[in-house]
Amino acid sequence: MIMEATLQNSTDFILLGLITHPEFPGLIFAVVFSIFLVSVTANVVMILLIHVDSRLNTPMYFLLSQLSIMDTVYICITVPKMLQDLLSKEKVISFFGCTLQIFLYLTLIGGEFFLLGLMAYDRYVAVCKPLRYPLLMNRRICLFMVVGSWVGGSLDGFMLTPFTMSFPYCGSREINHFFCEIPAVLKLSCVDTSLYETLMYACCVLMLLIPISVISVSYTRILLTVHHMNSAEGRRKALATCSSHIMVVSIFYGAAFYTNVLPHSYHTPEKDKIVSAFYTILTPMLNPLIYSLRNKDVATALRKVLSRCPSSQKTRVVDMSKKY
Repeated sequence: MIMEATLQNSTDFILLGLITHPEFPGLIFAVVFSIFLVSVTANVVMILLIHVDSRLNTPMYFLLSQLSIMDTVYICITVPKMLQDLLSKEKVISFFGCTLQIFLYLTLIGGEFFLLGLMAYDRYVAVCKPLRYPLLMNRRICLFMVVGSWVGGSLDGFMLTPFTMSFPYCGSREINHFFCEIPAVLKLSCVDTSLYETLMYACCVLMLLIPISVISVSYTRILLTVHHMNSAEGRRKALATCSSHIMVVSIFYGAAFYTNVLPHSYHTPEKDKIVSAFYTILTPMLNPLIYSLRNKDVATALRKVLSRCPSSQKTRVVDMSKKY
């Protein structure tokens, strides 16, 4: 009671968490921490492999490394706070911390929307225009794509964050979520936010339509090209090249469609938290695993690096024995 009265007179918020009153917080902590550890490790390994192995120095893997960077930052802005709250009685987040979380979340999710669309274009050029691929996907264009994705995502953050946090928040400061997601925060506002929510809905739909259009057109052209291929090996190779990206797109955009496109009548706090947990916790872990397990080049590069470790240790042992 004292804490609630204090918070009503402050600008801080309380995050109620993924499960409001968990019976086994230690078990939830262990599961989420394991996923977090696997996700960060897998994405960092993916980034290092692409940087170290010369065979992965291609436009496709350069864009993939940016996806891994986004996923790493993405999971680090929500999960550490969630883990802290599972072990703490005071699940408080400051007004600035909430604002920063919203901005980074919007920037990264928007950036990933655009990046996945541009990755589909990369696959279109590789399959449909292979002879012009070095020209159409040179380093300058790849850098432009990456910068464009980050800038596009940050524009979403710069537009929506100030408006969201400018509303007056009075009464309860309890956010029924495990991080500061805009719909959950807006429920605490003292004023009518329906007009802003409608505009935000339109903005999110537009941000989804642009990359989805690029993806749809790119894969339609790819399927038509594959259909006209005479070589069965060529068809198999073309489809294998695109399959990992299709899986990642399906997972990410499926969750985004529920969050940003479905009407409010389909939403409940419990469903929203589950879907948010899926694309903020599970998706960053699944992306590198899908690309590594379904991609021969990445798997070969990983085996190559792992095979170097024992050999390098043997060399060190031999050198040490010679010295003594």
